[in-house]
Amino acid sequence: MNLYRFIRENNYLPLLIFAVSMGLLEAIVVVYIRELYYPEGFRFPLKELPIWLIIIEWVREISTLLMLGSVAWISGKNFLKRLSAFLFLFGIWDIVYYIGLKIFLDWPESLLNWDILFLIPITWVGPVLAPVLCSLLMIFMALLLDFRMINNNLKAIDTKEFVFLISGAAVIYFTFTVDFGMILINGKFLQNYFTLAENREFLKILTSWEPTHFNWLIFALGIGLICVGIFLVNKRSTAN
Repeated sequence: MNLYRFIRENNYLPLLIFAVSMGLLEAIVVVYIRELYYPEGFRFPLKELPIWLIIIEWVREISTLLMLGSVAWISGKNFLKRLSAFLFLFGIWDIVYYIGLKIFLDWPESLLNWDILFLIPITWVGPVLAPVLCSLLMIFMALLLDFRMINNNLKAIDTKEFVFLISGAAVIYFTFTVDFGMILINGKFLQNYFTLAENREFLKILTSWEPTHFNWLIFALGIGLICVGIFLVNKRSTAN
């Protein structure tokens, strides 16, 4: 199969246009927020934000996932194709988001700068390099799945492959959320999670906390588990 046919049959051009546009739009929204609350440039410790803005951020993040998921859904006729489209969209969107921030704000200064990655269900933090690596892996996985679906009639991911993929994703999720999770656990804030924005004790801790260590070893374990899952999918599909 030639490259042009592969791109056309998988609708990569419209998917790419959507993901790039959405990534830039997300970056622009963050530019506005940082101009209001971090005019000197974003860095930890975090500043106290009004609860209404936090709620709006939750809605924005949920809307982002729904938009990516909806486009992925209409891009395929089965679960595997929809999954590959979602992975492709998410990976491009996330990378373009950081490219947009670099263009508009000249941030991050380094791929090792810490960032707030997500807020749902709890705050994710990590160096920018970590989500970028995840996005590159997602794009690679999407391309491989599409290639095997077309050339080797791949129709599904089996249980063993799925376990490796989900386990790897769970390990990566742990590395992003463990710091904030420990704040919630150690401070016994979990039972009051939905009122944290009004909890003065929690806000005092949050606005003085600076992440200093990212567990790259555990993160690499998560990446490795996903790579094993991808390897098994590829091996099985080529053997058929």
